[in-house]
Amino acid sequence: MVQHGLDPAERRAPERVEAAELRQRQAGLEQFLQVAAPKLDQLFGLLGHSGCAVLLTDAEGVVLDQRCAEGDASIFEDWGLWQGADWSEAAEGTNGIGTCIAEDRRVIIHRDEHFLARNTAMSCMDAPIYGADGRIMAALDVSSARSDQTEAFNRLIGAMVAQTARQIEADNFRAAYPRARILYADHDDSEAAMLLAVDGDDIVVGATRAARKAFGLGQAAAIRPVPAGDIFGREDGPRGFEKAERAAVIRALARAGGNVSEAARALGIGRATLYRRMKRLGVNESTGDLSQD
Repeated sequence: MVQHGLDPAERRAPERVEAAELRQRQAGLEQFLQVAAPKLDQLFGLLGHSGCAVLLTDAEGVVLDQRCAEGDASIFEDWGLWQGADWSEAAEGTNGIGTCIAEDRRVIIHRDEHFLARNTAMSCMDAPIYGADGRIMAALDVSSARSDQTEAFNRLIGAMVAQTARQIEADNFRAAYPRARILYADHDDSEAAMLLAVDGDDIVVGATRAARKAFGLGQAAAIRPVPAGDIFGREDGPRGFEKAERAAVIRALARAGGNVSEAARALGIGRATLYRRMKRLGVNESTGDLSQD
């Protein structure tokens, strides 16, 4: 009421952006929408029969894509749960999509917890989706108009929404780094997508929001490149060029199945030279010992 000048009793129609603006917003997130589409289909396949709609918005709360049963389409469209609708808190007050984005967390807004009276017949379960740069880029929403839907059932749906949001986030992260190796990090938060993108030189060039937080890589924007070994490796043993040389020798021997002559050819050096380097680096030619420090 104070910040956005909204009246909870007003019955105006939901605000919608113009068709040209909607197309522009969709075009700006085209790859993301393509990545997310199968997960939206999957989530709707689980919940659509219960009178729920699945919506995906941009970071400003504008609906870019949705799924709902054909028989429910007119109802959800009348309520503004449709492409182009603006569900920011500035437009709708407290609601699943807008509050999820404003508070940067998963939320459940059940019926009369909505600010506008015209929205109090619905329940909304939402989770934020973070981009490869660590910033929030979308919200995933499941909305239901069933009067008999309980808060316990809402919590169950909320967990499914959060899980799907993290799957979309992980898939989008992989798409953002198609040439990098993607590493999964162990973590206790089952909802967090903790992934790292590592290039051919074993340099971490990207990280999801959860991984940024866990490894101190910065909350948003481009990360400072850091060797993967500095995050996962140990500080003892060979360092610098010696460490890199030892890793190269071990990889060559592993690819050659422990055959020193073949490994030497792959490295572009003589067999005797490779033996001397192996001795200096403490590398055993037996493939069983290649992973040992």
